[in-house]
Amino acid sequence: MPPDSAVRIGVLFPDILGTYGDNGNAVVLERRLRWRGLATQIERIGVDDPVPAECDVYVIGGGEDQAQVLAADRLRSNPALSRAVDRGAVVLAVCAGLQVLGRWFAGPRGERYEGLGLLDVTTVARRRRIVGDITVLPDPALLPDALTGFENHQGATTLGRDARPLGTVLQGTGNGAGRAVDGAVQRRVLGSYLHGPVLARNPALADLLLEWVTGAPLPALHVPDGRKA
Repeated sequence: MPPDSAVRIGVLFPDILGTYGDNGNAVVLERRLRWRGLATQIERIGVDDPVPAECDVYVIGGGEDQAQVLAADRLRSNPALSRAVDRGAVVLAVCAGLQVLGRWFAGPRGERYEGLGLLDVTTVARRRRIVGDITVLPDPALLPDALTGFENHQGATTLGRDARPLGTVLQGTGNGAGRAVDGAVQRRVLGSYLHGPVLARNPALADLLLEWVTGAPLPALHVPDGRKA
């Protein structure tokens, strides 16, 4: 992106997704850019609004089953998000958002819904809901330190060969399908089951996404006592 351009952050469907505060991820990205003197703006895109293809980064959160199906329908009917990913836009998708971006996901009664195919993952429903704290050691090619969050989902997500996990689960369940891993990464699309919102709990992950957006390492931020934030 041009160095003097404002970073456009699109929050997808905050009126139906973001049940667990996931929309706060956009605020974290916006603040960390502003603290570094970089221009930015947040665009909240409701489920009945047209999805712009020009944002630099998109965030999509978790939600209830029917909201998830509606979100998938809306995004399939408008290829803007897929076009944005094709030109290199960054996407953070949490929980239901992760499932919507996959190839397909199953509803609570086993019915299958088509996703966007931006992540090579498929999701079925578990018998038992997973609720609790989760700790993930990320792929060292992404980040060195563990990520923390709170998971609340009934999906079991299997990765295909084109997607790699965000990391290995040290505590909790994560994807819950075979390997003890969480999330999926493919191109600049990153999905995870970590709520929190995840970027507020894990600022290094926020900066990783922003480095993908800006194309350059970002200077460290310091809180008043001199620690890095």
